[in-house]
Amino acid sequence: MTQSALGDGCAIDDGATIGYGEFDEPTRIGRDATIREGSIVYGDVTIGDGLATGHDVLIREGTTIGDDVLVGTKTVIDGQTTIGSHVSLQTNVYVPTRTTIEDNVFVGPGAVLTNDEYPVRTDDDLEGPTIREGASIGANATLLPGVTIGENAFVAAGAVVTEDVPADTLAVGAPATTQPLPDPLEGPNDLA
Repeated sequence: MTQSALGDGCAIDDGATIGYGEFDEPTRIGRDATIREGSIVYGDVTIGDGLATGHDVLIREGTTIGDDVLVGTKTVIDGQTTIGSHVSLQTNVYVPTRTTIEDNVFVGPGAVLTNDEYPVRTDDDLEGPTIREGASIGANATLLPGVTIGENAFVAAGAVVTEDVPADTLAVGAPATTQPLPDPLEGPNDLA
């Protein structure tokens, strides 16, 4: 196991693993984290204050997470990923390697982010999506490799995003098309 540094007030359930694997960098978790049974946090992970996980969460090496982040049950965050503060990843979200999620982002249950444009068929570099500050991703949405979801944009449930979504717009359908945000959806999320 990799060495770990935990802040004050952390609650780690029996059956959770912190610092999994052999890495040069320790696992660092800030104050007041709650990590539930079955969750595995690899070495070389840095997490701010106030993390809360569901059960059976996986957070791989090279991941950086800000403050006050919720990682829902059975969510997987593959390594070399950056997640900001005040982010809510609901149940069964998949976040691949080389993804960026900025502050104040909501990702609904079952959302799948991808990072390989032609899996197995070509040897391209992996590039996950970028989700800008204040954006929301609906349940069961799929984001293809390299797309950017703009600030305060809203991706509807079940949408398949194949191209960038501009700031302050709504993306719906498969493949997703964009339209102006309806009045009730305007503005950023309030996850702080």
